[in-house]
Amino acid sequence: MADLPQLETPRARIRVAEVTDASKLLRYRVQNRAHLSAWEPLRETEYYTVEHCIRTIAESRQNARQDRGYPLMVFDRQEQAIIGSFTFANIVRGAFQACHLGYGVAAHMQGQGLMREVLPVGIAWAFGELRLHRIMANYLPRNERSAKLLTSLGFEREGYAKRYLQIAGEWEDHVLTALTCPGG
Repeated sequence: MADLPQLETPRARIRVAEVTDASKLLRYRVQNRAHLSAWEPLRETEYYTVEHCIRTIAESRQNARQDRGYPLMVFDRQEQAIIGSFTFANIVRGAFQACHLGYGVAAHMQGQGLMREVLPVGIAWAFGELRLHRIMANYLPRNERSAKLLTSLGFEREGYAKRYLQIAGEWEDHVLTALTCPGG
């Protein structure tokens, strides 16, 4: 298992959340509920409770310890607030050495290049420390920001999946992309 990352960029600190971050996670979820709802599965009311946040953090840490996934929170430099997140999920080892990447950004940070700043650092960590070979990221066809972001990071379109994931209560098509480790 890799050590839990402690990554930094000019505007952010990136790490797996700790139980002491539960109130920050709850604030992020509540403040961005409307903003993120079009891009995520439907959420039960319980999702917006501190108890659920504590459970989420415990599960996140367990997933990382078991090398199943690395849910990383993007904090401001002072670690006073969560301003985004990204996850290397569904890690498969063996001959595949791959995962899925998902990400989100706080409404007030949208359009400011935060994901363009933090994802390269996370991707470098995943290809280096985790020794992954392939990172897959899928997006809704109407999500032009994600299309531009992933293209700028070197992800290549590999396909189109009909009714791929249930988002906001509807089965949605997704564009499938992937990035492979340079030189690997």
